[in-house]
Amino acid sequence: MVESSGFQLGVVGSLALSVASSVSIVICNKALMSTLGFPFATTLTSWHLLVTFCTLHVAQRLRFFESKSIDTKTVVLFGLLNGTSVGFLNLSLGFNSIGFYQASSMTKLAIIPFTVLLETLFLKKTFSHSIKLALLLLLLGVGIASVTDLNLNLLGSIVSVLAIATTCISQIMTNTIQKRLKVSSTQLLYQSSPYQASILVATGPFVDRMLTGQNVFAYDYKPLVLAFIVLSCLIAVSVNFSTFLVIGVTSPVTYQVLGHLKTCLILSIGYIMLHDPFTSRNIAGILVAIFGMALYSYFSVQESKKKSANDTLLISQMAKETAPLFADQKS
Repeated sequence: MVESSGFQLGVVGSLALSVASSVSIVICNKALMSTLGFPFATTLTSWHLLVTFCTLHVAQRLRFFESKSIDTKTVVLFGLLNGTSVGFLNLSLGFNSIGFYQASSMTKLAIIPFTVLLETLFLKKTFSHSIKLALLLLLLGVGIASVTDLNLNLLGSIVSVLAIATTCISQIMTNTIQKRLKVSSTQLLYQSSPYQASILVATGPFVDRMLTGQNVFAYDYKPLVLAFIVLSCLIAVSVNFSTFLVIGVTSPVTYQVLGHLKTCLILSIGYIMLHDPFTSRNIAGILVAIFGMALYSYFSVQESKKKSANDTLLISQMAKETAPLFADQKS
């Protein structure tokens, strides 16, 4: 019972850390890109991963966690896939004619159903009708709140599909690798972050040049811009760590549900603190999304309790069946 309570507190803590760090980095990056005019999102992400690796390396040397060897082929493939998904996500935002935020929301909306499809087909995971209804309400709400224009082009659509596919597969692999190889989120992130960073360091300047028409190496790095870049990288350590942590202790679908909660929070904070435009449609969409999230959480908890009760009953029945055998052996 105590172990179960500790696990639940760990899940709540990881979810809270993920929400807080993600909302913080969005606000920081919005100031960096919109206010200070630093548009190089892919290159910035590569710096995030480099700082994350360096931080974890120092933590490992100080024995805050124990490094665990993972099959090289697995960790390289996983790291490169994660890095590629980030590149495709940024490209999809640039190639589609809709606004940056709307394109991001469209891509995120497609990730949940695609993840459910992949887990159903390849991992034989089942989702109840209640869970599917809750996810449908959630997606509907986020769509109402954030998507205003659906003008996609062929190239943009292809890149978006690649972004969705690589993101879903990498998130499923995050959960699967941690459970199958019995590695912690910290150990997996430490092993894979150099490979994620390497592909973005190599491709980031070219992707950003293609999207912005500017050269990251020719940018005028003023002290305030550098300060926000450093702050963004420090927050990113928490974002990357909490992402692996949440997917490891819950599931890729739950992580995406949490991502839409962040979307609603960012919309609300943008209106309250940054005075972004806000309409009755935004409010209605956020309310529908929150209702969908509440239903998803409720049904997930109920199904988890039911599964736990069934497991306990099964163990009890097995104990009763084996008890006479031990009695016979003693006699």
